[in-house]
Amino acid sequence: MPARRWPRIIGHRGAALSAPENTLAGFCMAAALHVEWVEFDVRLTRDGRVILLHDDTLERTTSGRGAAAALTFAEIRQLDAGKWFGADYVGQPVPSLEETIDLLARLKLGAVIELKPAPDAEAETGRAAASIVAERWPAALPAPLISSFKPAALAAARDAAPQLERALLVGKVPRDWQARMAELGCSLLHVDQRRLDAATAEEVHAAGVPLFAYTVNLAERARELFAWGVDAVFSDCPDRLRQGVRR
Repeated sequence: MPARRWPRIIGHRGAALSAPENTLAGFCMAAALHVEWVEFDVRLTRDGRVILLHDDTLERTTSGRGAAAALTFAEIRQLDAGKWFGADYVGQPVPSLEETIDLLARLKLGAVIELKPAPDAEAETGRAAASIVAERWPAALPAPLISSFKPAALAAARDAAPQLERALLVGKVPRDWQARMAELGCSLLHVDQRRLDAATAEEVHAAGVPLFAYTVNLAERARELFAWGVDAVFSDCPDRLRQGVRR
């Protein structure tokens, strides 16, 4: 595996402190901030469409209410996913995975795609998202990464599109992390930076497994993580973090 095929700083949910998360406007902002890769979350609507949304419910980042899985794609498209962030983003829709991939191609952005399935929809979500990515991902972009906390979602993604590289998402690195990764065919490990220490990072690094940490918004912490051998970090303010790390 090459030492690095991704930037050290990846925009979390686009550029979440600069534009509404998981929106097309957010990815345009990330590109304007010279971000090279973004991370975003996908889940299913009631009629099986793959959309970008972090939460199980709609209230925090849209004008809707209730579970996203209870609404059809057409119903979710009527919601405003930008007004909560600011007046400049009124009218932003909840994007589909297909149109997001098309925009990433135009913006030349790589991506980490996190599977965020609703309860009891793990396999269906992994299968649907991976199938779309495998069919639609542009050859001109760097190969994407599929990640999830949910083993069933990762297993379904593996079965649907084994050629897509997968990352196991964890809070704290468990003792059996290598066995879990092997079982799911994952080649990267993503961990909560608040629950990571130097010894664990060295253990993962020594095993030759790329290690990403989320969510890192302070340059001092990013420098420390990189010194431990962390390969990349996710950040809500990737532009400011990049400048701070350089200084």
